[in-house]
Amino acid sequence: MASMGSRQNQSVRRIIVSGYYGFHNSGDEAVLKSILIALREVGEAQGVTIEPVVLSGDPAWTTKMYGCEAVPRMSPSVLLREIRRCDGLISGGGSLLQDATGWKTIPYYTGVLKLAQFLGKPTFIYSQGVGPVTRRWLFSPIRSVMKRSRYVSVRDDESSALLASIGVPRDRIEVVPDPVMGLPLPDKASAAAEGEPGLPIVGVSLRHWRKDGADLTRAAAALAELAKRRAVRLRFLPFHTPDDAETSSIVMERLAALGTGESRVELVSPGDDPQQMLLEVSRCNMLFGMRLHALIYSANQRVPMIGLSYDPKIDQFLKRLGLAAVGTTDQLDPKTFADCAEALLDDPDGWRVKHGEAIDRLKRESQRPAQQIAALLR
Repeated sequence: MASMGSRQNQSVRRIIVSGYYGFHNSGDEAVLKSILIALREVGEAQGVTIEPVVLSGDPAWTTKMYGCEAVPRMSPSVLLREIRRCDGLISGGGSLLQDATGWKTIPYYTGVLKLAQFLGKPTFIYSQGVGPVTRRWLFSPIRSVMKRSRYVSVRDDESSALLASIGVPRDRIEVVPDPVMGLPLPDKASAAAEGEPGLPIVGVSLRHWRKDGADLTRAAAALAELAKRRAVRLRFLPFHTPDDAETSSIVMERLAALGTGESRVELVSPGDDPQQMLLEVSRCNMLFGMRLHALIYSANQRVPMIGLSYDPKIDQFLKRLGLAAVGTTDQLDPKTFADCAEALLDDPDGWRVKHGEAIDRLKRESQRPAQQIAALLR
């Protein structure tokens, strides 16, 4: 253990990281790992040693997975103790400030921020996706914590516009990419962007959204149309377990009933480490994604993609790459999907040339929040 003197020389800062962590959602875990890596690398470059403390739904698992300290996110006494001990608090990334999943989400995350601010700790908003917010009474706590934060960054123009519309000065808001654009592959792993020998691999990332399941029926019909046109490997990638694995199984059963010609259908289980899922995506020739972070992983590894929109955040991310969704959970034409998929499989390099510059820019800019936060802590 370092002595007090050496710790002071290293300019050590203890920082709490608040988000939807410890729930085994690959997208959110990828956000956390991306933030931790960026803080470590940028901190080292700026002469600041950042010691993260993650607020987690499963602290023991988070500590084991990332090698950092983690504490229960729902314990008021623990929150009070840890915030008193910290040098600052990061809130983000992900879609934390929205009420689509219920009204309690925003009060929790703004409450954590308010407690830190009340105790005189600097707070930083790290590449958050803000909205939708349909309950107007939630505007006030969002506005309050944003205006009192030392640094505010959001992941798209729409989030910035929403904050500005409720009274957060626009000149205090920085628009940056999702942190996962900067996530590296696991150590000693190399991307296999051309896929494995044999059939081209089409990654598939779906989630349950409509209660009647009509969106999954449409997705199965679209995939079946492609599978009948040419032989491919439809590789289902469950980003949120066990939900996405169950959703994938439902669609795979429907594919079996529809028929897939000479194509193969498979479900992979890369485990909880987000970098292993990133590696799986890198091995695909193209990806059909409904999960936001499946699309972000795909862009990260320059894998041609087709997005299916269930939420504005999908359209917002695709727009930053110069893309549009092939359909929505309410409408998806199998022929249009198969045409798009075949075009990507026939000319993946053309897609990379067309969208490579936008991808490179997002990867560079994904480090911006860590750079700003490290400078402010220093």
